[in-house]
Amino acid sequence: MYRARTVLTNLVPLASLIPRAAPDRFASWILKSDHILCSITGTDIRHYSSSVATEPFLNGSSSAYVEEMYNAWLADPKSVHVSWDSFFRNSTAGAAPGQAYQAPPSLAEPGRNQLPITSLAPLLGAAGAPALGGQVNEKVIDDHLAVQAIIRSYQARGHLVSELDPLGIMYADLHSTFSDREGKPHEIVVRKYMLEEGDMDRVFKLPSTTFIGGKEKALSLREILSRLENAYCRHIGVEFMFINSLEQCNWIRQKLETPGVMEISSEEKRLILARLTRATGFEAFLARKWSSEKRFGLEGCEILIPAMKAVIDKSTELGVESIVMGMPHRGRLNVLANVCRKPLEQIFTQFAALEAADDGSGDVKYHLGTYIERLNRVTNKNIRLAVVANPSHLEAVDPIVQGKTRAEQFYRGDGEGKKVMSLLLHGDAAFCGQGIVYETFHLSDLPDYTTHGTIHIVVNNQIGFTTDPRHSRSSPYCTDVARVVNAPIFHVNSDDPEAVMHVCKIAAEWRATFHKDVVIDIVSYRRNGHNEIDEPMFTQPLMYRKIKTTPHVLDKYSKRLIEEGVVTTEEVKDVRDKYEKICEESYLNARKETHIKYKDWLDSPWSGFFEGKDPLKVSPTGVKEDTLVHIGKRMSSPPPNAAEFVIHKGIERILRSRMEMVESRTVDWALGEGMAFGSLLKEGIHVRLSGQDVERGTFSHRHHVLHHQLVDKATYRPLCHLYPDQGPYTVCNSSLSEFGVLGFELGYSMTNPNALVCWEAQFGDFNNTAQCIIDQFISSGQAKWVRQSGLVMLNPHGLEGMGPEHSSARLERFLQMSSDDPDYFPPESEEFAVRQLHDINWIVANCSTPANYFHILRRQIALPFRKPLILMTPKSLLRHPEAKSSFDEMTENTQFLRVIPDQGPASQNPSSVKKLLFCTGKVYYDLRKAREERKLEGDIAISRVEQISPFPYDLIKKECAKYSNASLAWAQEEAKNQGSWTYVQPRFHTALSGSRDVSYVGRPTAASPATGSKMQHLKELNALLDDALSL
Repeated sequence: MYRARTVLTNLVPLASLIPRAAPDRFASWILKSDHILCSITGTDIRHYSSSVATEPFLNGSSSAYVEEMYNAWLADPKSVHVSWDSFFRNSTAGAAPGQAYQAPPSLAEPGRNQLPITSLAPLLGAAGAPALGGQVNEKVIDDHLAVQAIIRSYQARGHLVSELDPLGIMYADLHSTFSDREGKPHEIVVRKYMLEEGDMDRVFKLPSTTFIGGKEKALSLREILSRLENAYCRHIGVEFMFINSLEQCNWIRQKLETPGVMEISSEEKRLILARLTRATGFEAFLARKWSSEKRFGLEGCEILIPAMKAVIDKSTELGVESIVMGMPHRGRLNVLANVCRKPLEQIFTQFAALEAADDGSGDVKYHLGTYIERLNRVTNKNIRLAVVANPSHLEAVDPIVQGKTRAEQFYRGDGEGKKVMSLLLHGDAAFCGQGIVYETFHLSDLPDYTTHGTIHIVVNNQIGFTTDPRHSRSSPYCTDVARVVNAPIFHVNSDDPEAVMHVCKIAAEWRATFHKDVVIDIVSYRRNGHNEIDEPMFTQPLMYRKIKTTPHVLDKYSKRLIEEGVVTTEEVKDVRDKYEKICEESYLNARKETHIKYKDWLDSPWSGFFEGKDPLKVSPTGVKEDTLVHIGKRMSSPPPNAAEFVIHKGIERILRSRMEMVESRTVDWALGEGMAFGSLLKEGIHVRLSGQDVERGTFSHRHHVLHHQLVDKATYRPLCHLYPDQGPYTVCNSSLSEFGVLGFELGYSMTNPNALVCWEAQFGDFNNTAQCIIDQFISSGQAKWVRQSGLVMLNPHGLEGMGPEHSSARLERFLQMSSDDPDYFPPESEEFAVRQLHDINWIVANCSTPANYFHILRRQIALPFRKPLILMTPKSLLRHPEAKSSFDEMTENTQFLRVIPDQGPASQNPSSVKKLLFCTGKVYYDLRKAREERKLEGDIAISRVEQISPFPYDLIKKECAKYSNASLAWAQEEAKNQGSWTYVQPRFHTALSGSRDVSYVGRPTAASPATGSKMQHLKELNALLDDALSL
């Protein structure tokens, strides 16, 4: 049916003849017909064994009549109707079954499904039917269909033979170059559709799926092939035919095929030349001044700089005001200098071994980020550019850029991504080798994670360090991962600057039009080794022999423009000399600098956040009881239109029990969390909770989104309806990704300090899939890049007999990365606690009460600075009858308790206490229950360390002094080589100045976090309790 529709649409001027046969209704129109009398015949694809069955009018009852007509015709052909005469003549001449009957010509107006054969006359050419009343030669139709197939072949497969490699070795074994083919199509592209040489000058009508004709509706085959080769097989190769949107495919075809579409003015050519000169000049200057320094230069792909600037120019012209960029180290300094226009002095001082003027350990120059607001001279509009700092872990920065971009869009109210966009740069080996690329692509269209289209630029060196593409990927292209989200992919030869600019403009327009991802693959080479002091000839001798004889793209393009008369040799030299002079002046100024400033390289400045604040003053975290009651009641109530909104019976029961708790002035874990969120929302703070299944909660405790049981997509979010002028609340289930989503939320948290951004692991055990984000960004981000983040990581943790993958959030790893000194007891003062928080890299806590959880979440916003918070969160405690808190622990004048001392009989008579146990988290409830059962409340005191890092030296010292006669022990449910023990042991020693010993109580060392046997688990737990409570 598709082919029939195509034939009809493209071969016949139908609209004027058959008003009811519009292409979109063609199928129903053709099927409604009870008889098809038409001047065009086609071969039926069904094959019958009986020749009679093929003639529709022959059947048993008509055979006698037909025989009679046949005998009459044999006697005298003129004695029968002309149609019978024609039929019997064709039959006796050996016509195939079904081909003998021929409709008579008619002078009547064509009826439905009919058209006069004369309408085809202009297209028949020499191969037309001998008489207009006769049948159309099938070859005409087949040839037109073949031409359509050829056009489609070029659109789908032209990229396979395009000249993309500036070295000319990329596809040496695959095809001849365009110039050798002299416009003849390649069999890889057209496959079996090619016509004869004699058809080259025949004129064919162009289908509606191509724009090569411009205003012309028909072209000769020779011209069709020539134009298709120019569009798809020169220096641009495009993959887009897998996109299942006709509108999007046609949009791309139009941008590539329209005649003259790549012609640009002399002014634009001069701009490309100037930008290319700066990019090349910058690398040459660094190479001269610091020849033995690693800088991961851009030599071989200098065109990246004009390319990025073209994307930025076009995007700002289309309304973008802020661009967030992520990139690897190659070319980073050049991007900072020539795209962001960072002062060259600041870049050059990074090469001098100067001391830092501010805190932090810093990072190598090719990892640093920056933030710049400047005027775009081409569009005369202001633009903000941020390059996000990144580690050497290639592609790890991708989700961070997306999170930061999404946050900027959110706070600007840019719901369609028209004002803020992300631009990601990649290397070829990393783009196809790193799984985080795939995870990031899969966030691109999710409602709560989309950035409404990202422009990806791949600097394709055709090599990864020393590894050949043949050994670094299984796919034909390094960009094939982008096909999963139907992103068009533009491969372009880096040595054709005008082709590169063309695809960059298309990419920017695509993103502005469709708000979807797009990939530009700049096929280039790396003139040096992996870094400037690396020898590439060891492993790629042939490639590097070719590179040595390949002139720079600047030289090639300058020569071309001089030949075209666009510039003179003097002008080319003048542009080079001017930039050289700028670099020299900046170099001299840089030599006068005595210090480097890390804050010059901050990628996410928070204007106005730190100004006028006491850096050691924490706002109160307790709230009025009225606020708690109001939030509690809203969280316990069905939607206002409850009569129409049908909620699940189980949810009704949960809401009722919540209401009972509010009335009795107590909270459980879920209610305590909801009140922390709600009270921040009341203050206008944005709260965002993201992760796998967070809307309901892994353990079915949260229920922040209620679902109508009878209507799809009808939901109610109680925390979004607390106050008329509250802050926004976002709760969103993420894709099944930790690396990508945790990175995204970290990027989100960097954007606005007045937001509580939380990521929750489904189980804490799964956070190690995101270990790269934890190690490279969260724990060390501030030290390396003076960048703060208040991100909260919620990690369900606790040994409850659920096996090795559902027990441990690896608390020991977070503690091992804490930067406080185990041998240093800070001076005791009023600000002891907040000063500790200020000086550490992150906060690690394991709360045992809903009230403390409430306070620590609110404290994240109450602090005058921002630190990541790593929380071990409970599982069984979510419903534990004793793990509840009174409103009295949450109202005004209450605060987060770093240590919760024993409040039982032991605390009344401390001198008679024989043992003081310290513990953290859920194990407290196991110890307390066992102590009760053994009637040891007066002999053993149990203190809970709620904030493990920074370590509460002052409170530990005080607690130990209180129980001066007791033996001291640390009890934990984790194995001895896991959990908190190795972290707290030296710190207890420091807190007590080595005066008292602290013994270990818990499981022995183990390779696995927990046993998979329930019986073994209970046995281990009982041994732990016996050991802890022995006197």
